Amino acid sequence: MTSSDREEKALRFLGLAARAGRVVVGVPLICTALQKGGGGKPLAVLAASDGSENTKKRISDRTAYYGVPLIRLAADCATLALRVGKRDGAVAAVAVTEPGLARAITELYDQ
Repeated sequence: MTSSDREEKALRFLGLAARAGRVVVGVPLICTALQKGGGGKPLAVLAASDGSENTKKRISDRTAYYGVPLIRLAADCATLALRVGKRDGAVAAVAVTEPGLARAITELYDQ
């Protein structure tokens, strides 16, 4: 499987999670969800390629601290926003809270 095929499949899984309402969208909300834990705890975080350096560091540090897999995508913020149903604007990161979909996404990148 090529990297573009892998990423397309991961973005499809992300779309499913978004339609199921099992995503956290945006870096501030992801950081809060990581701290709170519980049932809505992020199980995988996908980050866009064109986020700011500060955003990349913030999300990288938080996911490493809480032991949550971070997947850096080649997709840009606008593409990531479209995949989670945000028609206007851009999204630098999205977290998946659905265990099965988070596992499927992380397994794609573990291969």
